[in-house]
Amino acid sequence: MKRYQLIMALFASFLLLAEGVQARITMPSFFSDGMVLQQKSAVAIWGSSDRKQQKVTVKTSWNAKKYTAVTDESGNWKVKVETPVYGGPYSIEVSDGESVHINNVLIGEVWLCSGQSNMDMRVSGRYGDPVIGSLDAIVTSGNPEVRMFMVGSKMTSEPLTDCEGIWQEASSETVPEFSAAGYFFARKLNQVLKVPVGIIHASYGGSRVEAWMSKEGIEPYKDLSDVHNASILYNGMLSPVVGYGIRGCLWYQGEANVDVPDLYTQLFPSLVNDWRKQWGIGEFPFYYAQIAPFNYNKGEEKGKNSAYLREAQAKCLGIVPSSGMIILTDIGDARTIHPMEKETVGNRFAYMALGLTYGKKGFPVTGPLYKSMQIEGNKIAVSFDEVGKGLTTYRQPLTGFEIAGEDRVFHPANAHLGKDAQTVVVSSPEVPHPVAVRYAFKDYVKGCLYNMFGLPVSSFRTDDW
Repeated sequence: MKRYQLIMALFASFLLLAEGVQARITMPSFFSDGMVLQQKSAVAIWGSSDRKQQKVTVKTSWNAKKYTAVTDESGNWKVKVETPVYGGPYSIEVSDGESVHINNVLIGEVWLCSGQSNMDMRVSGRYGDPVIGSLDAIVTSGNPEVRMFMVGSKMTSEPLTDCEGIWQEASSETVPEFSAAGYFFARKLNQVLKVPVGIIHASYGGSRVEAWMSKEGIEPYKDLSDVHNASILYNGMLSPVVGYGIRGCLWYQGEANVDVPDLYTQLFPSLVNDWRKQWGIGEFPFYYAQIAPFNYNKGEEKGKNSAYLREAQAKCLGIVPSSGMIILTDIGDARTIHPMEKETVGNRFAYMALGLTYGKKGFPVTGPLYKSMQIEGNKIAVSFDEVGKGLTTYRQPLTGFEIAGEDRVFHPANAHLGKDAQTVVVSSPEVPHPVAVRYAFKDYVKGCLYNMFGLPVSSFRTDDW
């Protein structure tokens, strides 16, 4: 019996010694089979080992190169690897004495999509709201070149280093529960560019912009009573993926901040600056959706009418470099905050990225934006940027315009397209001496004015009352 106990004790000691000799390496969940890495870039790969001052080697099959790092006092390590032009599948071997293999790796274009419930809305619908065209999109979704990673929902007070999630190829089984706007964007990019596309989704319904800012980013606003739940989603959902190689970001949020439109013009640019600083890969493209019209409130006073938030988002175009805004004035729904036309959202994001990021020509990347106005007697002629060949209502009545005089009282206006359909001429018998015009400047309105490519005009006002 004593001999048996001695043998077992020696065996246990041997196992402990063996474990001490061979370190154990771990990496965040997104460094896993099926992942997509950004092409033609130096992308970061990182993880940890259970030993400090341990040499870690990363070998990439596409160039047979080895990259090395040494773990710090906490066992953490990071390397940057060079990626080629799109292709694959490839493999990566990571070793610190024992090896971890990552297989079926594609090189292509990687985008992050984030925001609140409208970005989180799944292809199959959610919150009792359907998505138009979801069945056909799901049935035809099989494509190993479109890969999706959904970050698990989590709120925390301190930044996390990992998250729940796996890379999945687009299929009729995986697409239904992925972000509809994100999937349709990725699908269109893949169709046009003919390269693999990876889309990382990190959104949370009802979230305010300040919840997605790091502690450093929110610091200048910490004493404001309007700042709520600061950093809790950045910590729980974004912090783990910060630094992963991406081409750019898509953002669909703002509904939860309709009460603070003026503050949003500060918070949103700060969020973009914050993310770019945290990522450390330069001024990557940041494209965002202007929220769609909806009856958020009954009142029309400032801070209640969501048109002020849409205006704030439009103002951010002049504040945030390398940014773009897709306009959704035409797809709002008075009955739900979740527009059903998510394919339209994803495609408009794709048009913007294809034009601004990938240099495709021959089409506009956004709808018309207010440029200037000219008073002509009892009428006002309104001019726009991004008109292209001209404006159109698709032969429907031109509605949604209001006009006011010095008394600042707005009246519904008669409106028609001007010469060559480049302007809109607005008037009202109630306003003989007009000084200001508004378009679609209501909580809910159905936009009806487009450029010839079908991209809608943003709501606007010429006054600052």
